[in-house]
Amino acid sequence: MPKNIAIEDALAMPDAILVDVRSEDEYCEDTIPGAINIPLLNNQERAMVGTVYKKQNPVAARRLGLSLVSPKLPGMLKEYELQLSKGNGIVLFCWRGGLRSQFVTYMLDLMGFEIYRINGGYKSYRKYVNRYLEGDLPHRAVVLHGLTGVGKTDLLICLAKKGIPILDLEGLARHRGSVFGKIGLEASPSQKNFEGLIVKSLKEAEKKGIFVVECESRRLGRLLVPQPVMNTMKKGYGVLLYASIQNRIQRSIQEYVKGPGFDVQSLIRAVESINRYLGNDKVKKLINLLSEGRYEEAVEILLVDYYDPLYKYPAGPDSRYNLSVDTGNMGYAVDAVAGYITSLPEYGIPVNGGVEVGNRKGVEGCQGNQGCLTECCGSRHQDSP
Repeated sequence: MPKNIAIEDALAMPDAILVDVRSEDEYCEDTIPGAINIPLLNNQERAMVGTVYKKQNPVAARRLGLSLVSPKLPGMLKEYELQLSKGNGIVLFCWRGGLRSQFVTYMLDLMGFEIYRINGGYKSYRKYVNRYLEGDLPHRAVVLHGLTGVGKTDLLICLAKKGIPILDLEGLARHRGSVFGKIGLEASPSQKNFEGLIVKSLKEAEKKGIFVVECESRRLGRLLVPQPVMNTMKKGYGVLLYASIQNRIQRSIQEYVKGPGFDVQSLIRAVESINRYLGNDKVKKLINLLSEGRYEEAVEILLVDYYDPLYKYPAGPDSRYNLSVDTGNMGYAVDAVAGYITSLPEYGIPVNGGVEVGNRKGVEGCQGNQGCLTECCGSRHQDSP
């Protein structure tokens, strides 16, 4: 018999295969993180059934739906058999736990598959996300501050490899949080999808009681960071990262010029959009430098004349932060920050039940040779708690 389960139980199931049976467009707008899409009705078929439902009646709509689905059943069964070979059980959901997931659930149950179905479908998942983000977060945050190019995202990724929970807002948003933030990156997710990914990261962090995050403004492109996350960041431990200007230039070039999807015209358009901050003469000079491939000179101007005055972070150690670290040697910086985090009184104490819904496997250390993946945060720095 198929089992109906709550969304919390579904998310806690180890190695379960989450399957969204809604149409492609519904899936693309938002889904449960990690779910795959095996639509019962595709976009066009769903629209056809919906039209018949409205203009005729529910019985006629169901008949049409059955006629559309029947030819696809053999291929659909093969896909489910393939997915079952990858995990332990299948967890199905549709929009609100209605006919689509019911149909697939009973069909697979008749074939002898181990099937679970989420009560309330995707709507119950959205309620779960909204509940999580409507109040104060139970965690303590460690917030990374620093000028553009110091390697905040590099360090964040290395900490994750050491098993320290992180909230990579820029990675989840696929946006670096500045006028240059979309260059070389894929399209950003929807706001709903962004929120769901944030909650997934926060749930994974509950077992350690702490998460590490870059200081950000609330807006990342067209996406908004939920207010409870911003509130937790403001009350967090502050870590200042700093590096020499040459080090910062090289990291920025590694990310924007040598990274995937490099397009000099995108850089030029971004430079043109900050004309009011730099003035016509400086913008013309930057465009000429970029056009001639003189990237080091262009990046230095952008760092010194645009980003540094904008964010106003210290260029060296500062007692207003709980910890200041030179990222010129990234391996050393990662070890220093990791040592500080693991010494905090909150670290390792589970919060909110400490239910682990993800698996992070630690590594011994970080090689420290990655290119910069960061743009400086848009928030003002916080004084030490």
